[in-house]
Order: sequence, then C-alpha cells, then structure tokens
Amino acid sequence: MRAAIHPGRTGRQTRRARGLLSLTHPNKELFRRQRALLRCAVPAGFPSPADDYVKQRISLDDHLIQHRESTFFMRVAGDSMRGLGIFDGDLLVVDRALPAAHGCVVIAVLDGEFTVKQLLHTADGQILRAAHPAYPDTLIKPDQDFSVWGVVSWNVHKL
Repeated sequence: MRAAIHPGRTGRQTRRARGLLSLTHPNKELFRRQRALLRCAVPAGFPSPADDYVKQRISLDDHLIQHRESTFFMRVAGDSMRGLGIFDGDLLVVDRALPAAHGCVVIAVLDGEFTVKQLLHTADGQILRAAHPAYPDTLIKPDQDFSVWGVVSWNVHKL
C-alpha cells in the first residue's frame, strides 16, 4: 500500500509533488570557471576603488563541493521549502556522502518519489518537514519505502 506524500492533496497538487525535483547532470561543468576573489570582504556595497587588486582566482567547485564524485545538482520545483530560503527554481547542491543528521535538509525518496524536506528524528520516528505552513509533516511509517538520497549542502538562487 502506497501512502501519499501529502495526505489530502488534490490530484493536481500530487502531480506537482511528484515533479518536485529533477536530477540534472553531475557537477562537471556548472562551476568549472574560476572567478576573481577580491582581497577584502564587501560588507554591503561595492569594493573600495583603492582595493582593485585581485587576491586570487577561485573556483566555486572548491567552495561548494566537498565530495566531487558524490555531489549532484538538483533543481527545485515548488514552494514547500520557502521558509528555509529554498525557492522554486533554485539549484541545490546535494552531497550523497554526507550523513543525514537531525535537522538537515535532505533529498528523500519516499515510495519511489523524490522530495526535498527537513529530516527530523523524533520519539515517534523519522519525520519529513516542509518549511511552509500549507504542507503537513510526513511521519515515515514502517511499511513505506523510504531512503535519504542525499543531504543538501548548498542552495544557489538568483536575487
């Protein structure tokens, strides 16, 4: 027996939940280029004209990816995690080598479907929690097919 990810949802909303994430190509090309890193931090404005020297070149791979072979990028579809700053269209950096600890944002596979949620370990069992009041918590039942596919380590979104 398959349990719904979001009980009480309409068919249209259930279809949207199924398409919540789409697995894209591994991280080979996304952050390959190196960019200039200024010598000083910019608190909330432009760099000082006096500080026009480049400190070094950086690659976002070096800063966003801890385990190169087990890191993937996934695109978010939906608004269930907006309370944690994860919005529709954002790009998630997902590391399959990281352990899924209490409170982590994870990519879970529940009854064969991907979802992004916060993982909580409680006395009642594991709970997948959305960061939006319209989405109820999902208590993982023993008869459900459940696994943590990976841990979200970074969220990239356009301002």
